[in-house]
Amino acid sequence: MKIYYTFIWVALIAITLASCSTPAKNESNESANNTENQDKKPEGEGEKKNEPKTKEQQIIDAVVAQHGGDKYKNVKVSFDFRKKHYDYMKNGGKFQFERSFEDDSLGKIHDVLNNDGFTRKANDKVLDITDEWKGKYSNSVNSVMYFTFLPFNLNDGAVIKKYMGEATIKGKTYHQIQVTFQKEGGGEDHSDVYMYWFNKDKNTMDYFAYSYEVNEGGVRFREAFNPRVIEGITFLDYKNYKAKKGTPLTDLPKLFNEDMLKLLSKIENENIKVSAVE
Repeated sequence: MKIYYTFIWVALIAITLASCSTPAKNESNESANNTENQDKKPEGEGEKKNEPKTKEQQIIDAVVAQHGGDKYKNVKVSFDFRKKHYDYMKNGGKFQFERSFEDDSLGKIHDVLNNDGFTRKANDKVLDITDEWKGKYSNSVNSVMYFTFLPFNLNDGAVIKKYMGEATIKGKTYHQIQVTFQKEGGGEDHSDVYMYWFNKDKNTMDYFAYSYEVNEGGVRFREAFNPRVIEGITFLDYKNYKAKKGTPLTDLPKLFNEDMLKLLSKIENENIKVSAVE
């Protein structure tokens, strides 16, 4: 699964990820695309200046605005996810993502990913780790941050958007937009495919799905729940469903309506706190 940012660290992570055999995304999304590493264009639509916006771009811009808009760009956020604590900071072109947790063998772990690269500390001592593991740990931290701050990342440069018509889910009408990724800047799993369903009346991101190829491949469908607005930013939790491998993403609304998808897990962020960048 993917996360998209226009920062210097894209190049750093791309180098380290190139040496990894598989992306470490399963902490938040069970092996889908690593879109966090694909920004080669300025933040925004990824379209040329003076060209009219496509329908899909207009929809995504409206959804991003509804979920917080520019508030995503300069903010500090802390939260807990699956017994780990995360700190997120964005300030213009600067960013810093942190993760802290207790490890049975190493003690207190503190991971930091920022414009300068990735470091891991155990009990306040910097660990000497290989580039391969730096890539895996970076990818893991970045993945959690990416999904926490959707739909903001859908406007990154490596994203290819395609309007796929409307769909009905639980009696409501949704815009259906497919997202794929450019090979250059799209990460190791750039061939993965996503589908997003945006509420036509409310401009909210209520569902998304993805098909992935790593770890023997699969299809997942996520239903957003527990929306809450904190300091102007909308945060979502997700119910994570499994579909049969090879299921077309456009078939998932019908299968979901008919209760034909298997619930695998819930993805819940807790203790969310938002503050301004000093």
